Amino acid sequence: MSSGSGNGRLYLLKKGRNGLLHSIFSRLGLVLLLLLLQIALLITGFNWFAGYLPHVFGGQILLLLIMLLYLVNCHMDVNAKITWLVVIALAPVGGTLLLLFTRADPGHRALHRRLDYIHRVSRHDLPQDPAVSAKLEQSSPEVYGLSRYLWQTGDYPVYLHSQTRYFASGQENFAALITALESARQFVFMEYFIINEGQMWGQILDILARKAKDGVEVRVLYDGTNEFYRLPADYPRRLAALHIQCQVFAPLQPLVSTHYNYRDHRKIVVVDGEVAFTGGFNLADEYINRVVRYGYWKDTGIMVRGEAVQSFTLMFLQMWHLPDRPGRGAAEGSLQHYICPHPASFPDSGFIIPYGDCPLDDYEAGKRVYLHLLNQARSYVHIMTPYLILDEEMENALKYAAARGVEVSLILPGIPDKIIPFALAKTHYKRLLAAGVRIYEYTPGFIHAKVMVSDSCKAVVGTINFDYRSLYHHFECAALLFNDPAVEQAEADFIASRGDSREVTLANRLDKSRGLLVLGYLMKVIAPLL
Repeated sequence: MSSGSGNGRLYLLKKGRNGLLHSIFSRLGLVLLLLLLQIALLITGFNWFAGYLPHVFGGQILLLLIMLLYLVNCHMDVNAKITWLVVIALAPVGGTLLLLFTRADPGHRALHRRLDYIHRVSRHDLPQDPAVSAKLEQSSPEVYGLSRYLWQTGDYPVYLHSQTRYFASGQENFAALITALESARQFVFMEYFIINEGQMWGQILDILARKAKDGVEVRVLYDGTNEFYRLPADYPRRLAALHIQCQVFAPLQPLVSTHYNYRDHRKIVVVDGEVAFTGGFNLADEYINRVVRYGYWKDTGIMVRGEAVQSFTLMFLQMWHLPDRPGRGAAEGSLQHYICPHPASFPDSGFIIPYGDCPLDDYEAGKRVYLHLLNQARSYVHIMTPYLILDEEMENALKYAAARGVEVSLILPGIPDKIIPFALAKTHYKRLLAAGVRIYEYTPGFIHAKVMVSDSCKAVVGTINFDYRSLYHHFECAALLFNDPAVEQAEADFIASRGDSREVTLANRLDKSRGLLVLGYLMKVIAPLL
């Protein structure tokens, strides 16, 4: 272990990424492994059971018919059903085992019970202010209806007296984050999908270590996928040596757990219950362009002050206490302690609803909010997203909005970080463009922003991509804004980013991408598994 230096950057680890391990233990790796096992069984079967091949093939056909009936009648997204049908048709035995393993969900039964327990313990910690709710209903019955949905499905209140600041780049976000961390007096909570050592994390870690030494309570929570190619398994112990509490969400246990399917994709920072951050921004050097990987890395985020910070505090604590066993009371009484009873008030602010999305329920809050804004839009919907892997419902909502005369525009990466999602996005272009949706590719590089702006009054800024992972399988979070100054800031950022982008048309959509389109159509059959 090496540590802090005169340049103010603390490093606990120097190691390269192990791309081989990541590939082996990824979702795609698991699918390919089962397909290879199926092929191996077939080859072995030809040799061992040459005299029983009609019985073997007959058994596989019978199994395929049984699984077909099962899939048609089970509760599952139609795109996922098609994917499973293709997988089982190609590999009846391996595909069936994978489906049953996933449906049995052995890695999440206990997690689901713990989540229910945490919600029962904390659901009354943040009551809805009736006066704020009534004012929202008077201002916009439509947004009020959406707020009722978020309250009923996740106990997420609507706030009025909070202040927001929108960030159009990772660099802006990072500068404000450093200032907020330096001001910490009581506690710092950080929850991230990715933490990678370098200049950025080293500078943050230096501040966290100093604050922890001075008595500030510091907690760091990161997703278990970091353990394979970013951080070692003993990293929490290394942070503990700096008096920093650290937990890993769902450490990966390949082939014995379905935890690989539900990741903590949230990005949350809370300082003293007074200021909070969320957005696409992770803790790695490429997010602030100190390392160039895919051209210029364009990201966005939001900072919140005032009452709305309480929801981000509670979301973090709920995730932090997920390992607690129900009935042991580890979380009871500990959540309210961190909820600021008299946060600063900003009377000239708009409405804000911080909310989370959980893959263990059937509410699909992230998707429903996006669909609501699309279906209720009157003038325009502007979207920035790094990935475009849509189910039929989301694609139809985009096309229907455009058909109603709403200007629907999307900005996607010009330089992708992953080739398969980029290829899958191309498969949607023709239908969307034909319906009147406008698509732009950000020419300076990779756009990682997750932003939707509608009608100059509504916006969503958070961690939720337009893909299956975010909309169905990840823990996510965002802030819904109405008549808030950050809406105008997000729209100005979209307009500026569109000026740096190339518009895709039906005529030029295949320029230099015919191979990508073929790849996209091939991978589309297993898109919900990726």
